[in-house]
Amino acid sequence: MKIKKIYLITFVTLLFNTGFVFSDPLTSRPPVSGFEKKRIAYYEGGDYRDYKKVLKATVYSLMELGWIDKAEIPDGPDLNAQDLWFWLSQQDFSQYLAFPEDAFYSAGWDEISRERERSALLTRLNEQKDIDLVFAMGTWAGLDLANDSHTVPTIVMTASNPISAGIIADPADSGFDHLLVQVDPEQYARQIKLYHELIGFKKLGVAFENSSVGRSYAAIDTILKAADELGFEVVSCYTKSDIPDRQMATRSLIECYEYLSDKVDSFYVPEQGGIGYASIKRIVSIANESKVSSFSQYGYDDVKYGYLLSLSRPLGHLREGRFLAERTGEILNGAKPRKLSQVFQDKPDIYLNMETAEIIGFHLNAYLLAAADKLYWRIED
Repeated sequence: MKIKKIYLITFVTLLFNTGFVFSDPLTSRPPVSGFEKKRIAYYEGGDYRDYKKVLKATVYSLMELGWIDKAEIPDGPDLNAQDLWFWLSQQDFSQYLAFPEDAFYSAGWDEISRERERSALLTRLNEQKDIDLVFAMGTWAGLDLANDSHTVPTIVMTASNPISAGIIADPADSGFDHLLVQVDPEQYARQIKLYHELIGFKKLGVAFENSSVGRSYAAIDTILKAADELGFEVVSCYTKSDIPDRQMATRSLIECYEYLSDKVDSFYVPEQGGIGYASIKRIVSIANESKVSSFSQYGYDDVKYGYLLSLSRPLGHLREGRFLAERTGEILNGAKPRKLSQVFQDKPDIYLNMETAEIIGFHLNAYLLAAADKLYWRIED
């Protein structure tokens, strides 16, 4: 596809000339005196690779703002959010905040466990009343706590698509005084439009769980709207995502992209339960063998492992963590969550894998190369 250089640069600038302004440090930093120590709880639908990263980035920024004494935060490929929370609970490094070990709640992607964990947390919030703020990580947690079943201040973090998931109706208003929901209403529209502009696909294959939450993960309504506007066809395949059996979720995902491989000229791979390094490797293999371009919704290192293209935050989750830590600080200082800005937009970089482009025979014109911020020259294992 031929793209005029001036148009491409203008298009990318308009799409991504976004960001956020750090809040007034006086409203997000701890007071000099007279502050009663606050207890924070954590609730997630289940273990997911982003949750640890967002929690870690938020804790790091709380250290930078002065709520927690600076310390080296543990990390590693086998460390999850629960491990990080346990570490936080064992530290004595804040006169302002406590992270009780028993205030970590996870449903393990199981609906029965979800009801049990949700009920236990709500009972604690309404009866025991020993929690001052809740970090609700992801879509399941957001759906369970974005209501009038409690009044404890709650920040819904990194939910994939909180508007389409039904967590909020308006990016400017959470709907409840105690609620703040991190949201970027145009994130996936920007992804799809740029992907189509750079690649020029005609049939886009998308595998996702056909549930309200699964459709929100995949941003399928956004994709369908873009398809109407830009003139491409969407071919869908349904997976199993939010289930306890990770192997079944992975198997359904791989089977879907095998099914789609001879029906489309491009893959869009959204985040869901079956995604992991093994499934990424297999999806990349399917795409490359079929000469199909591939886009990772997640970004980050996925292009390194062979997806053709993605968008990625140049600083990982650091800016996101700063945004969430500032909202946390403002709430702890007495601000009503509903009155605070909940829109977080980051300026992503364009990542491109050169070896994948060669394998699938994709013509890399100078304009696409000029638009890319980071090039991977080979597919890493």
